[in-house]
Amino acid sequence: MSAVEDMQEDRPADARMTRKRSLLSRYFGRFDEGEVIRWAFGGLLVGTFGVLGFDMHDLIHARSAPSVMPGQHLAAPAILPPAVHDRGSGASSGTTDPRDHVTADEEVLRSPIQFTLEPGGVLSARGYIDMGARARFEEEILARGEYVRVVALDSPGGSLDDAIGMARLIREKGIATTVEDGALCASSCPLVLAGGMDRSIGAKAAVGVHQFYSVSDEPAEAAQAMSDAQATTARISRHLSDMGVDPALWLHALDTPPRSLYYLSAQEIQGYRLSTGDTKVAARQ
Repeated sequence: MSAVEDMQEDRPADARMTRKRSLLSRYFGRFDEGEVIRWAFGGLLVGTFGVLGFDMHDLIHARSAPSVMPGQHLAAPAILPPAVHDRGSGASSGTTDPRDHVTADEEVLRSPIQFTLEPGGVLSARGYIDMGARARFEEEILARGEYVRVVALDSPGGSLDDAIGMARLIREKGIATTVEDGALCASSCPLVLAGGMDRSIGAKAAVGVHQFYSVSDEPAEAAQAMSDAQATTARISRHLSDMGVDPALWLHALDTPPRSLYYLSAQEIQGYRLSTGDTKVAARQ
């Protein structure tokens, strides 16, 4: 093909491009140049705010994620008692469900723990273990200590620090602990129970454990959260060992989510030495 023919063949394409440019020029010519710039700038702003919105959503979501920290490990007294943890798909988890026997007043258990001296030297401790419970318990023991022979627990748990502090004071004073028929002792409450020189659990009592968690609003770095969790687990294990309870008991807590409970069977209560041999434990089903 000659050069002239090539030029003739390219002319239709050039003409089409020229017509398109002309149409575009006439279309944009209808708008003021400043208005076009404002529209373009507005589009950029909308896009920028959209991206910022998504980033802010992700940031808020990340900050609202729960974190595990070594401080205020509180139970959830609004859930009484929590659901039994099921480890297997269709298989028996090895845990019992004594919830039908629990007669504890949920409104009382949602309230900060209260101490009442009852006949026979029994100091009842009912309610969740709030921060400051240890200090109030110490005041009660100082005021009535000579009359207190046993602390009867009925609690969904609460502050880990206060629970361990109460247990150590109980051991220091040589007081016994008990969970009576119909009572609940869950989450950090078994750590208090472990403090008794003598420990008894009613045949129709409910004793359960689960993972600790933090109620702090401040998120923790993943590495720090893991370090804190391990330190807290070691602290709990050491406490149980010091009280004469098998620390292996806490393995059931480690694999039970905070919104559930692993209820200890009669055999587990005896095997882990959470009870010091009261004959009522053997009757639990």
